[in-house]
Amino acid sequence: MTDSIDPIRAPALGAIPHGFLGRRGGVSTGIHAGLNVGLGSDDDHAAIHENRRRAVAAVAPGAALVTLHQVHSADAVAVTAPFPDDARPHADALVTDRPGLLLGILTADCVPVLFADAESGVIGAAHAGWKGAIHGVTDATIAAMEALGADRSRIVAAIGPCIARASYEVDDGFFRRFAEADPANERFFTDGVRANHHQFDIEAYVAARIAAAGIGRVEALGLDTYAQADRFYSFRRATHHGEAGYGRQVSLIGLA
Repeated sequence: MTDSIDPIRAPALGAIPHGFLGRRGGVSTGIHAGLNVGLGSDDDHAAIHENRRRAVAAVAPGAALVTLHQVHSADAVAVTAPFPDDARPHADALVTDRPGLLLGILTADCVPVLFADAESGVIGAAHAGWKGAIHGVTDATIAAMEALGADRSRIVAAIGPCIARASYEVDDGFFRRFAEADPANERFFTDGVRANHHQFDIEAYVAARIAAAGIGRVEALGLDTYAQADRFYSFRRATHHGEAGYGRQVSLIGLA
């Protein structure tokens, strides 16, 4: 993985410093090859920290990276300064109105969402796995941004690389969990190849949740982490291949 870092930008976020990064441009090797930024992975920690330094430099040179200990919750926290690596809050979204901070969300199939209200100078970032998504992590992020002065009528959101419907097979119990929460959720599932299985479009589900919360512009990049092994890390792909571990990519947003 020697290619240079090439942050994926979302037109919806305009000139706000941001980027969805994949695995290209890092120093990790082996099954973590590339830009692995996951402190919880089994990768060499010197490589992880160098990858994190490179990620920041590619998106907002000089900014201070802020990340969380992600636990698939619906909890959002407001941040004013970086956290020590061993004291990161257990949460799955973070918001700020402080220039110089670079909010980072780590994923390896789950949905990264970046939010911004440019007028008020408030930004947010959320990690939406299926648990966080159904329990409202994006709603919590929007509410936390409003507590800092954002207005949801001005907030825009961008959804980065995540596992796509074609790659995300789930069982009947999973399907029923979403259908029972809201019968309208059935539209995010199609029949799977195997009996009693379904293909879940988590990107569309998250986009719909954000739109239902009153966000007028939601951009989904439509990039499948599972299908592009040279470009993105994927927990499900690593599991299917019997690999002992997997890397994490980072999605970043800051205020100039």
